Amino acid sequence: MPHLTIEYSGNLRATGDFAGLCAALARTLAAFAEDGRHVYPVGGVRVRAIAADHWCIGDGRADAAFVHARLSVGAGRGEAVLRATGDALFAAMKAHFAPLFERQGLALSLEVGEFAEAGTWKHNNLHARMREP
Repeated sequence: MPHLTIEYSGNLRATGDFAGLCAALARTLAAFAEDGRHVYPVGGVRVRAIAADHWCIGDGRADAAFVHARLSVGAGRGEAVLRATGDALFAAMKAHFAPLFERQGLALSLEVGEFAEAGTWKHNNLHARMREP
């Protein structure tokens, strides 16, 4: 159940290609494997990007921007898997924004955490649908 939420400053709306970023990060999660086994079921992968219409960075410079991603996964994966997942996602984010990073002030960040199973409710038919031929 990896859910990745990306928040970004609205001044990146036109130049950030967030549809492309979401697709790339979803592929990264779906393909992530350990010992030849997929770690995250494709039916559980969710990636979304949300623009902040109002923000202020540092001293308020108009050319400063941010992208912050927060990955939440179901409990039970080891620290090494979470670290490797974060490394893979952050590498994809850095590659995606490399040209923009060269042109303007940009802060990229990522945090990884676990959902508390006691505090989540789920109703999902996507796993079964994505296994159908």
